[in-house]
Amino acid sequence: MKKEILNNSYEILEFFAVRYGLKRLEFFVKDELLESMGYKAFVDIAGIHRYKMLTPKEHKEGLVEFRFVKLDATSSFHKTKNSQEKYGVESEFFHIDKLAQPSFLYHYQEALKFCDVASKESILNLGVNKADEFEVIEKMLSVDVLQQKRVVGVDYSASIIEYAQKRFPFAQMLSADINTLEKEELGRFELIISIGTLQSSNINFNERFMSIYQNLLEKDGAIILGFPNCRWIDGEMVYGAVAPNYNFAEMSLVLKDIHFCKKYLQQKGYRVVITGKDYLFLSARKIGK
Repeated sequence: MKKEILNNSYEILEFFAVRYGLKRLEFFVKDELLESMGYKAFVDIAGIHRYKMLTPKEHKEGLVEFRFVKLDATSSFHKTKNSQEKYGVESEFFHIDKLAQPSFLYHYQEALKFCDVASKESILNLGVNKADEFEVIEKMLSVDVLQQKRVVGVDYSASIIEYAQKRFPFAQMLSADINTLEKEELGRFELIISIGTLQSSNINFNERFMSIYQNLLEKDGAIILGFPNCRWIDGEMVYGAVAPNYNFAEMSLVLKDIHFCKKYLQQKGYRVVITGKDYLFLSARKIGK
């Protein structure tokens, strides 16, 4: 079958819409269109329609061939029923590597710098999972420096806590329910981190956030919250979280939670910034710190 030559973004979007669901899509674009749109535009289009873009091929006569394969929507931890081991070592989530995604790593590093992680003597990670967030801190500060701090990770999954403990033996890893953390008597921390955990369906977000602030955060401590604005499908991080009852990206709930935290912390005298893309990071530190 002869491949079509698409001439603008309208034709490209229509091409995807008409053929949505096909396992493989291929077409040509002219060099001049590629120069005006850039490769990133095609990656974005693929993500919108749940495709993965393969490496483009240059052809003679000023044409570039674009190829896409459909992502397997059933291959996703989002489809897993809620359970203690939904995020355990045998889960699909375990194989996700957020740190391999520059858009996550860059903004998380910047959040840590904003909160002056180097000055913090105690760090708590809620929803620690594999402890990737600690790896980033370790690389920023060095192993020796991080070992001198009080480092605690909490997760509901017992198997993942065992894994994280072996990975960071100097840290205290605890299998516990975030909804009842008060009974663990962990004390207070100068920096609290929670990436994509407090939005879980079994957690009352507003109530739990306020409890964490009131009972676990040290006076003048800092906090970093990560809000997923993506979905993991067939090993790909696809931009745009999908809310219940919607088949497209819808950000109302994410923005509602972010707004609540920002307003609450500002009332407590915090400077709050919102950064990121695929993950939105709320970073807060006391004004003057």
